[in-house]
Amino acid sequence: MRISAADPLDGLADIDAANVVRCARTLLRRPLLRLGGPDGELLPLVYRHRVVLGEMFTALLGYRLVVERKFARLYKSGPGRDSTRGVPELSPRGYAYLALTMGALTGTGRQVLLSRLVSDVRSAAVEAGIDVVDTISDRRALTAALRHLVSLGVLTETEGSVASASQDAPAEALITIETDLLGQLLAGPVADAPDGPSLVSLAARTAPRRVDFQVRRKLVESPVVLYAELADDEREWLLRNQRRESYLLERCFGLFTETRLEGILAADPEEYLSDVMFPGTSTVARIGLLALPDLLAQDEEESEVDSAGRRPVTAGTVLAVCERLVADYPAAWSRAAAEDLDGIVAEVLALFVHMGLAVPDGERWWLSPAAARWWPEPDGDPEREVAEVPAAPEVPGWSLFDEEGGA
Repeated sequence: MRISAADPLDGLADIDAANVVRCARTLLRRPLLRLGGPDGELLPLVYRHRVVLGEMFTALLGYRLVVERKFARLYKSGPGRDSTRGVPELSPRGYAYLALTMGALTGTGRQVLLSRLVSDVRSAAVEAGIDVVDTISDRRALTAALRHLVSLGVLTETEGSVASASQDAPAEALITIETDLLGQLLAGPVADAPDGPSLVSLAARTAPRRVDFQVRRKLVESPVVLYAELADDEREWLLRNQRRESYLLERCFGLFTETRLEGILAADPEEYLSDVMFPGTSTVARIGLLALPDLLAQDEEESEVDSAGRRPVTAGTVLAVCERLVADYPAAWSRAAAEDLDGIVAEVLALFVHMGLAVPDGERWWLSPAAARWWPEPDGDPEREVAEVPAAPEVPGWSLFDEEGGA
Protein backbone atom coordinates (compact mmCIF):
# COMPACT_ATOMS: atom_id res chain seq x y z
CA MET A 1 0.00 0.00 0.00
CA ARG A 2 1.37 3.39 -1.02
CA ILE A 3 0.63 6.06 1.55
CA SER A 4 -0.43 9.62 0.84
CA ALA A 5 1.50 12.60 2.17
CA ALA A 6 -1.85 14.34 2.72
CA ASP A 7 -2.84 11.61 5.21
CA PRO A 8 -0.27 8.82 5.68
CA LEU A 9 -2.70 6.82 7.84
CA ASP A 10 -5.57 6.92 5.36
CA GLY A 11 -7.02 3.46 4.76
CA LEU A 12 -5.78 1.95 8.05
CA ALA A 13 -8.12 0.64 10.68
CA ASP A 14 -8.40 2.82 13.76
CA ILE A 15 -6.43 0.42 15.95
CA ASP A 16 -3.68 0.05 13.34
CA ALA A 17 -3.47 3.83 12.90
CA ALA A 18 -3.18 4.27 16.67
CA ASN A 19 -0.40 1.67 16.81
CA VAL A 20 1.50 3.36 13.97
CA VAL A 21 1.33 6.70 15.81
CA ARG A 22 2.54 5.02 19.00
CA CYS A 23 5.46 3.44 17.18
CA ALA A 24 6.33 6.70 15.40
CA ARG A 25 6.41 8.61 18.69
CA THR A 26 8.61 5.93 20.24
CA LEU A 27 11.08 6.08 17.35
CA LEU A 28 11.25 9.88 17.54
CA ARG A 29 12.14 9.58 21.23
CA ARG A 30 14.44 6.56 20.77
CA PRO A 31 15.96 6.53 17.26
CA LEU A 32 17.79 3.30 18.14
CA LEU A 33 15.22 0.87 19.49
CA ARG A 34 16.36 -2.61 20.49
CA LEU A 35 15.15 -5.69 22.32
CA GLY A 36 16.02 -5.46 25.99
CA GLY A 37 16.40 -1.69 25.88
CA PRO A 38 14.00 1.09 26.90
CA ASP A 39 10.62 0.63 25.16
CA GLY A 40 12.07 -2.48 23.53
CA GLU A 41 8.82 -4.37 24.07
CA LEU A 42 7.35 -2.24 21.27
CA LEU A 43 9.80 -3.56 18.67
CA PRO A 44 7.51 -6.40 17.42
CA LEU A 45 4.81 -3.80 16.76
CA VAL A 46 7.31 -1.60 14.91
CA TYR A 47 8.34 -4.58 12.81
CA ARG A 48 4.71 -5.33 11.98
CA HIS A 49 4.08 -1.78 10.75
CA ARG A 50 7.56 -1.21 9.33
CA VAL A 51 6.35 -0.48 5.77
CA VAL A 52 3.85 2.21 6.76
CA LEU A 53 6.28 3.70 9.29
CA GLY A 54 9.13 3.81 6.79
CA GLU A 55 7.03 5.46 4.10
CA MET A 56 5.53 7.94 6.59
CA PHE A 57 8.91 9.07 7.91
CA THR A 58 10.21 9.37 4.36
CA ALA A 59 7.19 11.25 3.03
CA LEU A 60 6.85 13.71 5.92
CA LEU A 61 10.35 14.21 7.33
CA GLY A 62 12.80 12.75 4.85
CA TYR A 63 14.06 10.36 7.54
CA ARG A 64 15.23 6.83 6.73
CA LEU A 65 14.01 3.92 8.83
CA VAL A 66 15.72 0.53 9.10
CA VAL A 67 13.79 -2.20 10.93
CA GLU A 68 15.08 -5.68 11.78
CA ARG A 69 13.81 -8.32 14.17
CA LYS A 70 16.18 -7.22 16.95
CA PHE A 71 16.38 -3.48 16.41
CA ALA A 72 14.98 -0.45 14.62
CA ARG A 73 17.05 2.57 13.61
CA LEU A 74 15.56 5.93 12.60
CA TYR A 75 18.12 8.08 10.83
CA LYS A 76 17.42 11.71 11.59
CA SER A 77 18.91 14.79 9.99
CA GLY A 78 21.97 15.37 12.15
CA PRO A 79 22.64 17.55 15.19
CA GLY A 80 21.62 20.93 13.78
CA ARG A 81 22.60 24.14 15.54
CA ASP A 82 21.44 23.18 19.03
CA SER A 83 24.42 22.18 21.15
CA THR A 84 22.27 21.34 24.20
CA ARG A 85 20.95 18.04 22.87
CA GLY A 86 23.99 15.88 23.50
CA VAL A 87 24.45 13.01 25.95
CA PRO A 88 24.80 14.63 29.41
CA GLU A 89 27.31 12.02 30.57
CA LEU A 90 29.70 12.66 27.70
CA SER A 91 32.18 15.53 27.75
CA PRO A 92 33.89 16.68 24.54
CA ARG A 93 36.69 14.31 25.45
CA GLY A 94 34.12 11.56 25.99
CA TYR A 95 32.65 12.17 22.53
CA ALA A 96 36.11 11.89 21.03
CA TYR A 97 36.62 8.56 22.77
CA LEU A 98 33.19 7.42 21.59
CA ALA A 99 34.18 7.99 17.96
CA LEU A 100 37.56 6.35 18.49
CA THR A 101 35.98 3.34 20.20
CA MET A 102 33.54 2.84 17.33
CA GLY A 103 36.45 2.94 14.91
CA ALA A 104 38.46 0.46 16.99
CA LEU A 105 35.52 -1.94 17.22
CA THR A 106 35.01 -2.27 13.47
CA GLY A 107 37.82 -4.80 13.05
CA THR A 108 37.65 -6.48 16.45
CA GLY A 109 35.20 -9.33 15.97
CA ARG A 110 32.50 -10.57 18.30
CA GLN A 111 34.39 -10.46 21.61
CA VAL A 112 37.33 -8.54 23.04
CA LEU A 113 39.07 -8.13 26.36
CA LEU A 114 38.68 -4.73 28.00
CA SER A 115 42.44 -4.23 28.24
CA ARG A 116 42.81 -4.90 24.50
CA LEU A 117 39.98 -2.54 23.64
CA VAL A 118 41.40 0.28 25.77
CA SER A 119 44.80 -0.23 24.16
CA ASP A 120 43.28 -0.14 20.65
CA VAL A 121 41.32 3.03 21.43
CA ARG A 122 44.38 4.84 22.75
CA SER A 123 46.39 3.74 19.71
CA ALA A 124 43.64 5.11 17.47
CA ALA A 125 43.79 8.40 19.41
CA VAL A 126 47.53 8.69 18.79
CA GLU A 127 47.00 8.01 15.08
CA ALA A 128 44.36 10.75 15.01
CA GLY A 129 46.78 13.23 16.57
CA ILE A 130 45.02 13.32 19.95
CA ASP A 131 47.18 13.57 23.05
CA VAL A 132 46.59 10.64 25.41
CA VAL A 133 47.38 11.21 29.08
CA ASP A 134 46.80 8.55 31.71
CA THR A 135 44.93 10.74 34.19
CA ILE A 136 41.76 10.07 36.16
CA SER A 137 39.76 12.54 34.06
CA ASP A 138 40.97 10.92 30.83
CA ARG A 139 40.10 7.45 32.09
CA ARG A 140 36.66 8.66 33.18
CA ALA A 141 36.01 10.11 29.72
CA LEU A 142 36.90 6.78 28.12
CA THR A 143 34.77 4.89 30.64
CA ALA A 144 31.81 7.20 29.93
CA ALA A 145 32.12 6.42 26.21
CA LEU A 146 32.19 2.68 26.90
CA ARG A 147 29.20 2.92 29.24
CA HIS A 148 27.24 4.79 26.60
CA LEU A 149 27.88 2.01 24.09
CA VAL A 150 26.72 -0.47 26.74
CA SER A 151 23.50 1.53 27.24
CA LEU A 152 22.90 1.44 23.48
CA GLY A 153 23.33 -2.33 23.44
CA VAL A 154 26.38 -2.19 21.17
CA LEU A 155 28.58 -3.59 23.95
CA THR A 156 27.56 -6.30 26.41
CA GLU A 157 29.50 -6.90 29.61
CA THR A 158 29.77 -10.69 29.39
CA GLU A 159 32.22 -10.95 32.30
CA GLY A 160 33.30 -8.02 34.42
CA SER A 161 32.45 -4.38 33.79
CA VAL A 162 33.74 -1.53 31.65
CA ALA A 163 33.59 0.66 34.77
CA SER A 164 36.96 -0.74 35.84
CA ALA A 165 38.56 1.17 32.96
CA SER A 166 38.54 4.29 35.14
CA GLN A 167 40.75 2.67 37.78
CA ASP A 168 44.53 2.89 38.01
CA ALA A 169 44.77 -0.88 37.66
CA PRO A 170 41.60 -1.87 35.77
CA ALA A 171 40.18 -5.34 36.30
CA GLU A 172 39.94 -7.52 33.23
CA ALA A 173 36.54 -7.89 31.56
CA LEU A 174 35.19 -9.76 28.55
CA ILE A 175 33.14 -7.59 26.21
CA THR A 176 30.75 -8.88 23.53
CA ILE A 177 30.13 -6.68 20.50
CA GLU A 178 26.79 -6.48 18.71
CA THR A 179 28.19 -5.85 15.26
CA ASP A 180 24.76 -5.35 13.66
CA LEU A 181 23.99 -2.45 16.01
CA LEU A 182 27.51 -1.04 15.68
CA GLY A 183 27.01 -0.63 11.95
CA GLN A 184 23.80 1.36 12.50
CA LEU A 185 25.15 4.07 14.81
CA LEU A 186 26.55 6.62 12.38
CA ALA A 187 23.90 8.63 10.54
CA GLY A 188 26.20 9.64 7.69
CA PRO A 189 28.04 7.56 5.08
CA VAL A 190 31.64 7.27 6.27
CA ALA A 191 32.95 6.20 2.86
CA ASP A 192 31.71 9.45 1.27
CA ALA A 193 33.14 11.79 3.93
CA PRO A 194 36.77 12.90 3.70
CA ASP A 195 36.71 14.42 7.21
CA GLY A 196 34.56 14.91 10.30
CA PRO A 197 32.75 18.13 9.27
CA SER A 198 31.86 16.56 5.92
CA LEU A 199 30.37 13.55 7.71
CA VAL A 200 28.18 15.84 9.83
CA SER A 201 27.04 17.71 6.71
CA LEU A 202 26.19 14.47 4.93
CA ALA A 203 24.24 13.25 7.96
CA ALA A 204 22.16 16.45 7.94
CA ARG A 205 21.48 16.56 4.22
CA THR A 206 17.96 16.48 2.82
CA ALA A 207 16.36 16.20 -0.56
CA PRO A 208 16.84 19.30 -2.72
CA ARG A 209 14.12 21.95 -2.59
CA ARG A 210 12.22 20.12 0.14
CA VAL A 211 11.24 23.05 2.30
CA ASP A 212 8.50 20.95 3.88
CA PHE A 213 11.10 18.53 5.27
CA GLN A 214 13.08 21.33 6.87
CA VAL A 215 10.08 22.96 8.50
CA ARG A 216 8.43 19.75 9.73
CA ARG A 217 11.70 18.58 11.26
CA LYS A 218 11.90 21.79 13.26
CA LEU A 219 8.29 21.50 14.38
CA VAL A 220 8.71 17.89 15.47
CA GLU A 221 12.15 18.18 17.08
CA SER A 222 12.03 21.69 18.62
CA PRO A 223 9.76 23.00 21.40
CA VAL A 224 9.27 26.41 19.75
CA VAL A 225 9.66 27.55 16.13
CA LEU A 226 9.74 31.32 15.60
CA TYR A 227 8.97 32.79 12.19
CA ALA A 228 11.95 35.14 12.51
CA GLU A 229 14.31 32.15 12.78
CA LEU A 230 13.09 30.56 9.54
CA ALA A 231 14.45 31.24 6.08
CA ASP A 232 12.21 33.31 3.83
CA ASP A 233 10.96 30.32 1.83
CA GLU A 234 10.41 28.28 4.99
CA ARG A 235 8.42 31.05 6.65
CA GLU A 236 6.29 31.60 3.54
CA TRP A 237 5.60 27.86 3.21
CA LEU A 238 4.63 27.48 6.88
CA LEU A 239 2.29 30.49 6.86
CA ARG A 240 0.60 29.08 3.76
CA ASN A 241 0.22 25.53 5.14
CA GLN A 242 -0.33 26.02 8.87
CA ARG A 243 -3.72 24.35 9.05
CA ARG A 244 -2.68 21.27 7.10
CA GLU A 245 0.56 20.90 9.05
CA SER A 246 -1.29 21.13 12.36
CA TYR A 247 -3.52 18.28 11.19
CA LEU A 248 -0.57 16.13 10.09
CA LEU A 249 1.38 16.65 13.33
CA GLU A 250 -1.62 15.66 15.41
CA ARG A 251 -2.65 12.79 13.15
CA CYS A 252 0.78 11.18 12.75
CA PHE A 253 2.75 12.12 15.86
CA GLY A 254 0.19 13.12 18.51
CA LEU A 255 1.44 16.72 18.68
CA PHE A 256 -0.90 19.67 19.18
CA THR A 257 0.18 23.00 17.72
CA GLU A 258 -0.41 26.45 19.15
CA THR A 259 -0.14 29.22 16.58
CA ARG A 260 0.93 32.61 17.88
CA LEU A 261 1.96 35.90 16.36
CA GLU A 262 5.67 35.10 16.75
CA GLY A 263 5.60 31.45 15.70
CA ILE A 264 4.31 27.96 16.43
CA LEU A 265 4.66 25.70 19.43
CA ALA A 266 4.16 21.94 19.05
CA ALA A 267 3.10 20.50 22.41
CA ASP A 268 2.98 16.86 23.44
CA PRO A 269 0.09 16.39 25.91
CA GLU A 270 1.60 13.11 27.14
CA GLU A 271 5.03 14.74 27.69
CA TYR A 272 6.72 11.68 26.21
CA LEU A 273 8.71 13.25 23.39
CA SER A 274 10.32 15.88 25.61
CA ASP A 275 13.60 15.02 27.32
CA VAL A 276 13.18 18.03 29.65
CA MET A 277 9.91 18.89 31.40
CA PHE A 278 8.87 22.53 31.70
CA PRO A 279 7.15 23.42 33.89
CA GLY A 280 8.65 20.79 36.14
CA THR A 281 9.02 19.81 39.77
CA SER A 282 12.74 20.51 40.18
CA THR A 283 13.98 23.60 41.99
CA VAL A 284 15.46 25.00 38.79
CA ALA A 285 12.23 24.51 36.82
CA ARG A 286 10.06 26.05 39.54
CA ILE A 287 12.29 29.09 40.05
CA GLY A 288 12.54 29.57 36.29
CA LEU A 289 8.75 29.43 35.97
CA LEU A 290 8.16 31.95 38.77
CA ALA A 291 10.86 34.25 37.39
CA LEU A 292 9.17 34.60 33.98
CA PRO A 293 6.68 37.37 34.91
CA ASP A 294 9.43 39.69 36.16
CA LEU A 295 11.71 38.86 33.23
CA LEU A 296 8.98 39.39 30.64
CA ALA A 297 7.28 42.43 32.21
CA GLN A 298 9.64 45.10 30.89
CA ASP A 299 8.81 48.55 29.62
CA GLU A 300 8.25 48.12 25.88
CA GLU A 301 9.51 51.63 25.17
CA GLU A 302 12.75 51.25 27.11
CA SER A 303 13.49 47.57 26.43
CA GLU A 304 15.42 46.48 23.35
CA VAL A 305 13.57 44.03 21.10
CA ASP A 306 14.97 41.98 18.21
CA SER A 307 13.21 40.92 15.00
CA ALA A 308 11.72 37.84 16.72
CA GLY A 309 10.23 39.89 19.56
CA ARG A 310 12.82 38.67 22.07
CA ARG A 311 14.00 40.87 24.93
CA PRO A 312 17.47 40.70 26.49
CA VAL A 313 18.12 39.70 30.08
CA THR A 314 21.38 39.40 31.95
CA ALA A 315 22.55 36.98 34.60
CA GLY A 316 22.41 39.87 37.07
CA THR A 317 18.74 40.47 36.28
CA VAL A 318 17.90 36.80 36.75
CA LEU A 319 19.91 36.72 39.98
CA ALA A 320 17.95 39.66 41.42
CA VAL A 321 14.65 37.94 40.59
CA CYS A 322 15.83 34.64 42.10
CA GLU A 323 16.97 36.40 45.28
CA ARG A 324 13.52 37.92 45.70
CA LEU A 325 11.81 34.56 45.10
CA VAL A 326 13.99 32.82 47.67
CA ALA A 327 13.26 35.60 50.18
CA ASP A 328 9.50 35.58 49.50
CA TYR A 329 9.10 31.80 49.53
CA PRO A 330 11.81 30.53 51.89
CA ALA A 331 10.09 27.22 52.59
CA ALA A 332 9.83 26.30 48.89
CA TRP A 333 13.52 25.72 48.24
CA SER A 334 16.22 23.56 49.74
CA ARG A 335 18.96 25.16 51.80
CA ALA A 336 21.55 24.13 49.21
CA ALA A 337 19.63 26.00 46.48
CA ALA A 338 19.31 29.12 48.60
CA GLU A 339 23.03 29.12 49.33
CA ASP A 340 24.08 28.71 45.67
CA LEU A 341 21.99 31.24 43.79
CA ASP A 342 24.70 31.78 41.18
CA GLY A 343 24.49 28.11 40.31
CA ILE A 344 20.69 28.26 40.19
CA VAL A 345 20.84 31.25 37.83
CA ALA A 346 23.19 29.39 35.47
CA GLU A 347 20.91 26.35 35.45
CA VAL A 348 17.76 28.45 34.90
CA LEU A 349 19.33 30.17 31.89
CA ALA A 350 20.55 26.81 30.55
CA LEU A 351 17.00 25.45 30.91
CA PHE A 352 15.56 28.40 28.98
CA VAL A 353 18.09 27.80 26.18
CA HIS A 354 17.37 24.06 26.16
CA MET A 355 13.63 24.70 25.85
CA GLY A 356 14.12 27.18 23.00
CA LEU A 357 12.90 30.05 25.17
CA ALA A 358 16.19 31.96 25.17
CA VAL A 359 19.14 32.50 22.87
CA PRO A 360 22.58 33.19 24.40
CA ASP A 361 24.45 36.20 23.07
CA GLY A 362 27.65 36.98 24.95
CA GLU A 363 26.70 38.24 28.40
CA ARG A 364 23.01 38.50 27.51
CA TRP A 365 20.21 36.04 26.82
CA TRP A 366 17.39 36.96 24.45
CA LEU A 367 14.15 35.76 26.05
CA SER A 368 11.49 34.59 23.59
CA PRO A 369 7.96 36.01 23.79
CA ALA A 370 6.77 32.39 23.61
CA ALA A 371 7.81 32.11 27.28
CA ALA A 372 4.63 34.05 28.15
CA ARG A 373 2.71 30.84 27.46
CA TRP A 374 3.88 29.54 30.83
CA TRP A 375 3.02 32.72 32.77
CA PRO A 376 2.33 31.37 36.28
CA GLU A 377 -0.61 32.35 38.45
CA PRO A 378 0.36 32.02 42.14
CA ASP A 379 -2.31 30.83 44.55
CA GLY A 380 -1.63 33.71 46.91
CA ASP A 381 0.81 36.32 48.10
CA PRO A 382 4.24 35.61 49.61
CA GLU A 383 2.86 36.74 53.00
CA ARG A 384 1.15 33.37 53.32
CA GLU A 385 4.49 31.84 54.26
CA VAL A 386 5.11 34.25 57.14
CA ALA A 387 4.91 32.30 60.36
CA GLU A 388 1.82 33.12 62.37
CA VAL A 389 2.43 34.36 65.89
CA PRO A 390 0.32 32.28 68.28
CA ALA A 391 -2.21 34.25 70.28
CA ALA A 392 -1.44 34.77 73.93
CA PRO A 393 -3.52 32.58 76.24
CA GLU A 394 -6.39 34.33 77.94
CA VAL A 395 -5.99 35.05 81.61
CA PRO A 396 -8.75 33.26 83.53
CA GLY A 397 -11.06 35.62 85.37
CA TRP A 398 -13.88 35.35 87.86
CA SER A 399 -17.29 34.25 86.67
CA LEU A 400 -20.74 34.09 88.20
CA PHE A 401 -20.46 30.33 88.51
CA ASP A 402 -17.15 30.60 90.38
CA GLU A 403 -18.77 32.99 92.86
CA GLU A 404 -21.72 30.67 93.36
CA GLY A 405 -19.45 27.66 93.69
CA GLY A 406 -17.34 29.41 96.29
CA ALA A 407 -20.35 30.53 98.35
